[in-house]
Amino acid sequence: MKRRHVGWVAGAAAAVLVAAGAITYAVAEDTSGGSSVQTPAAESADAGFARDMAVHHQQAVEMSYIVRDRTQNAEVRRLAYDIAQTQANQRGMLLGWLDLWGLPKVSAKPPMAWMGMGDMPERGDGSLMPGMATDTELKKLQSLSGGQAEVFYLQLMTDHHKGGIHMAEGCVAKCAVGVEKRLAQGMVDAQQSELRIMAQMLKERGAKPRS
Repeated sequence: MKRRHVGWVAGAAAAVLVAAGAITYAVAEDTSGGSSVQTPAAESADAGFARDMAVHHQQAVEMSYIVRDRTQNAEVRRLAYDIAQTQANQRGMLLGWLDLWGLPKVSAKPPMAWMGMGDMPERGDGSLMPGMATDTELKKLQSLSGGQAEVFYLQLMTDHHKGGIHMAEGCVAKCAVGVEKRLAQGMVDAQQSELRIMAQMLKERGAKPRS
């Protein structure tokens, strides 16, 4: 059962990588001069999602590479590698779309303002958006090894996925570029599946998600 679950994640990651070029091309077509969809504005949901999810994904990549160096467990290392590869690829697409649209990669507005969450309380300690780990938590992950590192990574990534799903659902509801909405829905579907896998992996280690 373990191999089948992790194998599914690997297959999903490979599918995302294969589709990357087609998705980028589709965005170019979606926002070309001949399309009914205009290039998104700098503070649109499309641009806001691309900026914020790129930052959110970068931390997932960082955490995944940390745990790969802190455990020898093949199952956790494969999951971490799949998450890192998938989210690094998606991050590249999101930043590439901003370049394609001629839009800045940073905004003066607070994160998630495009979702109507610009007034959310400051979390501090490096945590910019819901689900993101704090600097203290990242340092703790770096200090652990073996089973403790596995459990803490799975807990952090569970929180991270829940925050990412919330943001991606916001894009599905608010974004105007069709292919970006479809990518966001794909993130929701894939990360919900990974949440189930991680919940099982935590159970096998006598642990639970933090929330």
